[in-house]
Amino acid sequence: MTDVTSSKSTRRPHHWRHDLIELAALFTAVVVADTIAKTIAKGPDGPSLLVFSAIALAATAAFHTWWARRRSHASPAPPAGVTGGHRTAAGTGEQHEAGGETGPVVPVETTLWRMRTTVADTPGSLAALCTVLARLGVDILTLQTHPLADGTVDEFLLRAPADLSAHALTRETAAAGGRDTWTERADAHDLVDTPTRVLGLATRTALDAAELPLALRQLLGRCTLHSVPAVSLTGRPTGEHAPVEGVLEETVMRLRDPNGGTLVVERAYLPFTPTEFARARALVELDARLGPRVPRSRDVLTLPEGNEITVRRADQRDLSAARAMHDRCSSRTLGLRYHGPVGDADRYLDHLLSPRFGRTLAVQTASGRLVALGHLLWDGEETEVALMVEDDWQRRGIGSELLGRLVAMAEEAGCASVYAVTQSSNTGMVAAMRALNLPLDYQIEEGTLVITARLAQAPRPADRPQHRETAPEQPREGARRAER
Repeated sequence: MTDVTSSKSTRRPHHWRHDLIELAALFTAVVVADTIAKTIAKGPDGPSLLVFSAIALAATAAFHTWWARRRSHASPAPPAGVTGGHRTAAGTGEQHEAGGETGPVVPVETTLWRMRTTVADTPGSLAALCTVLARLGVDILTLQTHPLADGTVDEFLLRAPADLSAHALTRETAAAGGRDTWTERADAHDLVDTPTRVLGLATRTALDAAELPLALRQLLGRCTLHSVPAVSLTGRPTGEHAPVEGVLEETVMRLRDPNGGTLVVERAYLPFTPTEFARARALVELDARLGPRVPRSRDVLTLPEGNEITVRRADQRDLSAARAMHDRCSSRTLGLRYHGPVGDADRYLDHLLSPRFGRTLAVQTASGRLVALGHLLWDGEETEVALMVEDDWQRRGIGSELLGRLVAMAEEAGCASVYAVTQSSNTGMVAAMRALNLPLDYQIEEGTLVITARLAQAPRPADRPQHRETAPEQPREGARRAER
């Protein structure tokens, strides 16, 4: 952490008395020089003495100027109350010593850490902790404070020597008075200050209702988000209802879902602070005030046979059009998609189109008829892709187009992999997964084929969505299965 010792300039203020003294000295020097010159000029060696005097005067003036500049560039003495010491500027290869010289040093390899600890709310407690961190060669990059009733939770972003372990950091923090300490490796993304990050998450939430689960996940770190609907898929009340102001219970917070039901956020490793609860509640309130919304972007594509289709985002406002597409699909297509009774297909649509459980892409024809749906669904720490294309529009590349877009959205959300559950007889879906040109894993689960594609870039743990649905009536092979 950079120490600021003074905000004022160290240069001495200019005073008019100095100018008056210098002017008087100048006139005195001129009079003396004139007298000496007249005296010397009358002697036999007058001209030579004048030249010698001029050279000596010029040398003296040059020496005086050099000495004055050297004194002005010297480091000022430390102010009263500041003790000597040194601080290594991480990443710059320079070392600054109070009262000494500045010279290059060998850069020290460092590591970024996020650390949380609780300290007593007394004067000097934070200073004692910072002193210990400085002794360990740790640079404090950012600091947030979360006031509690019996102390203060301090959250640090630290740049520490690479050989300093998390255990040693926790041990030294405890010796300085910190308790309930939690540490986690950080990266360059964490260098963004908290207000900027919160404003960015609010902007994403304002533009897209499906961003709320991801925004809460990134705001609160390593946590799990459950959306518990007020009414189950079978139409029965779940009894889940949170007050408008929400509920904070140590490692669990319950927030009223604007779509109905409750958003349950859990974090096992560290209790939520009132500050975090207030931020999460503000994001949920923003989502509620803005209402249903999806990005308005539409991509018009031309199929090989010349027909134009439009790919766009969909939500629960497309429920009627999706049910109409179900009515036009064959029993085989519905059975491959939902892996259950065909008559139950319609009741899953409201859940699948909800932005709380993921993102949905829709394909419509030039006449506006919906002919395909693609879903990207949060399933705990995993992410599922699911497709369904109306019979008359299959084998035209629509499924592959949707799948490629869904995978790109998963990468943008920070997902490490995506999986699709289908049957080995569904050659279209298998071929579409292979066409992604990603590493694939195959396994048989409950009589179905699960194909997992590992994405090119693994995410940071804090960015990976852990939003999962908790309706007990929906079997795993029911609503979230892929079909082309």
